[in-house]
Amino acid sequence: MTDESWAGWYRDRQGSEAFILTTDGQQLRIRVRGVDFEGESFDDLAPVAGMPPESGMFALADGALTDCVLEWDLPLPVVADGTVHQATLGCLLSLRRPEADLHLELHFGGAVYGSRRAECDFATALAMIQRSLPPGVRLQSCIACAFSDYFPATTDRGLSGGLACFRGAKDAYRGAAGEDDVLDLWDRRTGFVQEIWSCREFEARPAEGAGTGHRGAFPLELA
Repeated sequence: MTDESWAGWYRDRQGSEAFILTTDGQQLRIRVRGVDFEGESFDDLAPVAGMPPESGMFALADGALTDCVLEWDLPLPVVADGTVHQATLGCLLSLRRPEADLHLELHFGGAVYGSRRAECDFATALAMIQRSLPPGVRLQSCIACAFSDYFPATTDRGLSGGLACFRGAKDAYRGAAGEDDVLDLWDRRTGFVQEIWSCREFEARPAEGAGTGHRGAFPLELA
């Protein structure tokens, strides 16, 4: 995977700062006020080893950023009637403890399709956007991919980054139709990916039946 970077704004009690978000689809990194933070989920962004921030520069909880707001836009491909188009996904994330608040807006075709204002994870927010899109329009990101799934033994997806990718076991996953099948394949996963990531091996998730794994078809059932 190739790194991609997007510019955004960071806000906390000390003011607003521009920041850069970089990801390879798995690991996240942001740089704000000259300090690098990284993590596998947006709610576990911790200072990079050897770069502790000055006391009071950031609010940290269990070593991770908290009490702040991140806002950024990123290009997100969508398929409309068989043709790939580039849409823009606006992300507004309030990092609070014990739970973050997330709002997503997809800008496509002159219209805006948004999630609810206080979603708890990217999977649910993206599912709501997909449900609001016109017929024939589908998101093309990891959450909508035929080769992604969550660990069957838990109902907690986390805010982001807990989505397993099975692109290295495509044929086997195509036959997966339930919890036991995915557990049998779990050790063959390629790794974990961000729900908003999109790679060249994307294939649309089936609407039903074999190949829908443990989590089922996309969009996911809304909480």
